[in-house]
Amino acid sequence: MSTIVSTRIKIGMEVHVELATRSKMFSRSASVAHPDHFDAAPNSLCDPVVLGLPGALPVMNRRAVEMSMMVGLALGCRIAEYSKWDRKNYFYPDLPKGYQISQYDLPLCEGGALDIPVDDGSTRTIGIIRAHLEEDTGKTGHELPGGHPYEGSLVDYNRAGVPLLEIVTEPDLESAEEAVAFGKELRNICRFLGVTEGIMQRGHMRFEPNINVLITLEDGSTVATPIVEIKNLNSFRAVQGAIEHEGVRQVEAWKQDGLVMGTGMKSTRGWDDQREETFLQRAKEDAHDYRYFPEPDLIPVVVDEAWRSEIAATIPELPIQRRARYESSYALSRKDAAALTAERDACFFYEGCIESTEERMGDSMPISEVGSAAAKWILNAGARLSNERECEVQELGIRPDQIAEIIELRHANEIGSTAAEQLFELLCDRDDDARALAEREGLLQVTDTNQLEAWIEGAITAQPQAAEDFASGKDAAVGRLVGHVMKASGGQADAAAVRSGLVSRLRN
Repeated sequence: MSTIVSTRIKIGMEVHVELATRSKMFSRSASVAHPDHFDAAPNSLCDPVVLGLPGALPVMNRRAVEMSMMVGLALGCRIAEYSKWDRKNYFYPDLPKGYQISQYDLPLCEGGALDIPVDDGSTRTIGIIRAHLEEDTGKTGHELPGGHPYEGSLVDYNRAGVPLLEIVTEPDLESAEEAVAFGKELRNICRFLGVTEGIMQRGHMRFEPNINVLITLEDGSTVATPIVEIKNLNSFRAVQGAIEHEGVRQVEAWKQDGLVMGTGMKSTRGWDDQREETFLQRAKEDAHDYRYFPEPDLIPVVVDEAWRSEIAATIPELPIQRRARYESSYALSRKDAAALTAERDACFFYEGCIESTEERMGDSMPISEVGSAAAKWILNAGARLSNERECEVQELGIRPDQIAEIIELRHANEIGSTAAEQLFELLCDRDDDARALAEREGLLQVTDTNQLEAWIEGAITAQPQAAEDFASGKDAAVGRLVGHVMKASGGQADAAAVRSGLVSRLRN
């Protein structure tokens, strides 16, 4: 066997997105993907359509189609004027009808692309083949309530029939890191669109990477290992681990069996989180194995230009556009802009802070400074407290208008930076006016000249060597003097005014 010179991994992604409609795809039964029904008891969200009972007929959920159109438009897909429903036939315990209503040859969305950030600061374009709408299956478990093991299988049909958008990419991803970046960017887009809650642990988004490796040999030839599909990954850690594992495993397997990509060679594997390795599930079915045929109980989906335009008008500013605006309008770094758009609700909270600050400050503070100041509070004090309290910044308790008051106090130099951070933390637990609370807690800076002079004299007396060093031109010595004043004043002295006073007292 020829010596391996290099290897290159190729990844295409299939992403299943549960749409957060109130009802299911083809019935009026409530959907477990909607926040109102997250905690529904097992098998409580079922009806004759979901269970596939004789005589029950499906009725299409218009809102699910519109949500899918939103995702398609956001990804630059062509929205088909005519698409239809098909039956995908296979047997599995959590598929009550014995078939899944899906879309085969005429999907709702085709083409498109998604730009993902890469390490050098640029972006890579990942092609989208299609996005089609279908219904989700039920869920099979092997644990009793409370996590107790059970030898049999327990089926919960609450998830059966939930609208499911499957997004299929070109095999353009070239590393586990790129696959994770793609997944995060897509999740963020879907959450900003409001089409899914995107809670990975609840299975709102599930990733199925299709992976193979191109092996370049010493003689210059290249072989491709058989494609492997990893099923139902519901965390980015699992996506990363499964792809990295397959990149190694497939090369070792080729060394042993010499099998290469070809008809009938595709297989599916699962991911073991504990062992951090994949395991064989089955040889992959081809399309003809599912015996697709047009769904006889549903009419096709016809999208005219008026409907398409109506949906396009509802699409908000997306994360990549917001990042660009934050960098240009607020002079934020690429890293800070990315952090502020990483989560939908935190991003909206940030923009609420900007809006509240603009209302308070008017033209007295340029918008670039407003955006920058709000970002610092979210990413510094806000992030620190969020980490300590194990919650998101918008869940801390502080309101955007209160942050705007802190920004106003700092801009007017009425409160020092340390005291402002103390005020921020206090406001997380109190529904107070920021200025009133700062006054009660003694956090506002003292600007009284006589008081400042008294504190300065006290510092010179307490730190004679530092005073002599500063007077002789050693600038670093001023830190000890200013620190003494800040401690004596309980943080109420204006540090800049103190330094100015020390210059006047000791150098003039």
